[in-house]
Amino acid sequence: MARYKYIDTQPKLIPVDLAAQLLPGTFEHALHHLLAHAIDLTPFDARYHNDATGAPAYPPAMLLRIVLFAYSRGLVSSRAIARACEDHITFIALSGDSRPHFTTIAHFISTLGDQIAAIFAAVLAVCDRQGLIGREMFAIDGVKLPSNASKHRSGSRADFERQATKMERAAEQMLARHRAEDARDVEPSLSTKDQARQGRLVRDAAELRTWLAQHPHERRGAKCAVRKSNRTDNESAKMATSKGVIQGYTGVATVDAAHQIIVDAQAHGVGAEQELLLKAVSATASLRTPETLITADAGYHSEANLRALAEERVNALIADKDLRRRDARFATQARYTTLPHPLHDKSKPARKPLVVFGPADFRYDPMARTCVCPAGKSLYRKGAQNITRDHIGEHFRGAKRDCGPCHLRAQCLRTPATTPVRNVAFFRGRVSTQRVNHSAVMRERIDTPEGRGQYALRFATVEPVFANLRANKRLDRFTLRGRTKVDTQWKLYCLVHNIEKLAHAGYAA
Repeated sequence: MARYKYIDTQPKLIPVDLAAQLLPGTFEHALHHLLAHAIDLTPFDARYHNDATGAPAYPPAMLLRIVLFAYSRGLVSSRAIARACEDHITFIALSGDSRPHFTTIAHFISTLGDQIAAIFAAVLAVCDRQGLIGREMFAIDGVKLPSNASKHRSGSRADFERQATKMERAAEQMLARHRAEDARDVEPSLSTKDQARQGRLVRDAAELRTWLAQHPHERRGAKCAVRKSNRTDNESAKMATSKGVIQGYTGVATVDAAHQIIVDAQAHGVGAEQELLLKAVSATASLRTPETLITADAGYHSEANLRALAEERVNALIADKDLRRRDARFATQARYTTLPHPLHDKSKPARKPLVVFGPADFRYDPMARTCVCPAGKSLYRKGAQNITRDHIGEHFRGAKRDCGPCHLRAQCLRTPATTPVRNVAFFRGRVSTQRVNHSAVMRERIDTPEGRGQYALRFATVEPVFANLRANKRLDRFTLRGRTKVDTQWKLYCLVHNIEKLAHAGYAA
């Protein structure tokens, strides 16, 4: 039988040079060099007032080092980071064996605020000096992640009013029942569970009333539409994803095509990405050149956004929702789709398409401007002319006396049980206005071979970045509450990605 030497994995009492544990060319070595020599952290001094009295504080550079290194290893819990500073040799080397308490780490992360933006900009400046920012194309994309908030505590003020009233009514009914029991000659013992439930109802109703008093106004969107509030984190949003509805934030990143450096990172409690495009574009104004191309997917497409980009003369390619249908390269994309998730499959069974009469089945006389339906009934013309989406023509409508008893209703109307009469329009061309249809202009530009080639680079630019953050760094949720704190956490993760790029480029090696 073969014999092998015994491998002892127990610790030895040997001297360890902590600085030697940070090997050149590694992420931790580049991180240590950045925070020690390349980034000015003196603004953190304003946090502390212990010049004459008070205990010495942990250096911000040390706290930043262990937090960023922890995020690079998928550790997000403050307790896990504090434990790693006691057990893991690389954490011990980065912290100088200082062993900060987990509450110190949590407080440091949650109070970074605007200071993280200055650090993010400083790291970007280092990346620029290293030649890692090409400025040829910036790709914008986002990811919706759940946050530390309950989606069951979302709703409008009217919803919360109804919930509070319902709880108060239930508590009053239980109290009235108990009083009726107390009035009997033989007093029964009140149920402990009933008493506890009544107390919970009163407490929850009071909590709702307090929240309503503290937030007297509804949340409003970009178009002043009412947005659902959340009593756990009112800056988060309820948003639909491919795996169901979540309560969280959208993390938006703008990525440079040369070396996949994230040039801007923002987190917003908004599910509609159209509202975030112009904010991301404005944040990159100092880095763009007149030739820089901005690309984004269909989630950021809207006529208003395209008009604003055209007015600011921003070179952009923004896809629309029908781009893949027009592109022959995506004709076979269905074969690569995975099976639906068994817990989140919201697809409906395919229904047989209903064939109804189209405009070609109606007899339209453009000279006399009249229309006769397949049943032989004349339709009324609505107005002198009809303009729909920059197209001009005639709009005709049937009469109730004709459409009501018509034997062809099932063939003429998609919902004959609810639709009273048939409407049909005939267009003869585009209306001559000076207002430019920016969506049509963008479609024409992106459908050219050059436009498709430029837009195809977006996939290779931004998708690997989000794969790195989601899969390698295990970013599956935000652990903080409030937009400022969540934005800080998102920027920290994006900082980790940029520092990795610096390390791979041989920075400080």
